[in-house]
Amino acid sequence: MSALEPVGRAGISVNVNGQQHSGEVEPRLLLVHFLREDLNLTGTHIGCDTSNCGACTVVLDGVAVKSCTVLAVQADGASVETVEGLEQGGQLHALQEGFWQEHGLQCGFCTPGMLMVSHALLQANPSPTEDEIRRGISGNLCRCTGYVNIVKSIQYGAAKLRGETPVSTQEPTHA
Repeated sequence: MSALEPVGRAGISVNVNGQQHSGEVEPRLLLVHFLREDLNLTGTHIGCDTSNCGACTVVLDGVAVKSCTVLAVQADGASVETVEGLEQGGQLHALQEGFWQEHGLQCGFCTPGMLMVSHALLQANPSPTEDEIRRGISGNLCRCTGYVNIVKSIQYGAAKLRGETPVSTQEPTHA
């Protein structure tokens, strides 16, 4: 067999956003491509393919990972949460509401990864300080916002998840 011949296929079974998915994949298929191409979950973005930007961040068994550096076969038997799984029953997740309320996005390309890394952060630490939030999202790049409103968005979401009434720092918009 030459180095250019196909390697074969491997069976995997992955729980994605609470739904079980099984199939056969090439052993070298990246998790980000499995999610986007096989499951049509295109909210997980591909930004750099080098794990530098974090646009592809998902939560794998409770840990935020950059899915461009994880093989789909490594997720066999695991639970994966993507940005599509945050909204439940037609209701935005508290973090999604925070990003909307506090203007935590501009172009939106980094937003799914920011939401997922923030989701994992708040699962581990429901009351992070501003410094802990900044450290928690430090592996995810945003080229538009300067991070100030992203941090405020996460603080808003964290307060709401704790059952507190979030205080918006933004001026109300009038339609």
